[in-house]
Formats: sequence, structure tokens, C-alpha cells
Amino acid sequence: MTAAALAGELGVPLFVVRLDALITKFMGETAAKLRQVFDAVQSTRGVYFFDEFDAIGSQRGLANDVGEVRRILNSFLLMIEQDDSSSVIVAATNHPEILDQALFRRFDDVIEYHVPSPDEIHKLLQVRVARYMRGTKKVWNDLVAAAGGLSHADISRAIDDTLKDAVMRDVDQIVPAALLKLLESRQAAKKRTDGHGKQ
Repeated sequence: MTAAALAGELGVPLFVVRLDALITKFMGETAAKLRQVFDAVQSTRGVYFFDEFDAIGSQRGLANDVGEVRRILNSFLLMIEQDDSSSVIVAATNHPEILDQALFRRFDDVIEYHVPSPDEIHKLLQVRVARYMRGTKKVWNDLVAAAGGLSHADISRAIDDTLKDAVMRDVDQIVPAALLKLLESRQAAKKRTDGHGKQ
């Protein structure tokens, strides 16, 4: 979302670098593909977004360190060091603790996003759904409580799914209970992911 906002504000295209398409099992091929990405960075001004960056940016010397991945990281560090383009490179990870420290020195800014506070959740809900939903103060408080601990992206996706459902049913209002159910579903999924099955 940050990369998309940057691209929109700068008036340049957003390019998403798919690491699953970039990384191959053949030695040297991934670095060659990475070179093509950086050639594009030089020739076409834009915002280049590397998601799940820990796939190639994990610390060298970790127990699961693989020689080819280390070479890819070294190539990335060299290419970003030499980059003098007017493009913007954005990398994102949910696991900053395993990123190689050399990466933090190559990027101009490191931004950490925390889950939104209750006040921020309320503002997000107001901006996104207030015109499509009527609700009492208790309804809004229930929605804020149900969204507590979720990321901005998770809350936004629940809102989007609720709005899509309203469009599919050809109604211009959303039912608070439908949004509440989707937020609770996101909470349950988060608990399964965070706890790996722990209660």
C-alpha cells in the first residue's frame, strides 16, 4: 500500500517484483534476472516494489544460509549501491529481524508499521464505510474492538470484502454485522498464523 501511494503521489508506474518468478534453482540465473530488474530501474522511472524481501535478504551466516541465496544478496547489495536512477526501490518484510544488516545501510529510510490504535481504527472505519453504513456509537465501538490487533491491511481487506458483498447484492448500504463477522474471521486467521495452532 505504501509503494502504491508513493507511485500515485509521484505520478510514476508501480512495478511489483515477484520474487517467486525471480528466484530459480539454476546457479547464476537469479542474479541475471535481478540484473534485468535493475536495468529496468535505470531505464524506466517508477516505484519498484520487492515484497517478502526476506526471501533474498536474510542474514548471511544463518544456519539455513544457502550459497546461492548469499550470492543473490551480494548481487542485490552491489546493484543497489551502484543505482543512480531516479526510480524508487521499496522492499517489505514481516521479518525484519532476519534481514542482513548491510541492507539497512543501503536504504535511505526504514519505516516500521505498527497495528493501528483504537482511535486510528475508528478513523479508518469512518473514512471507508461511514457513508455506506448507519450505526450507533455501540456499533462503531464493537467494530473498533473487533478490529483491535489487526493490521491496517487486514482491516481494509475486511472492509473491501463487505463493500463487494453489498455491490453483489445490489444494495447501497452495508450491514454492520457483516463487517463484524469478517473482522472476527480475520482475527481467527491471525491467531492461527501467529500461534501456529496454539490456543
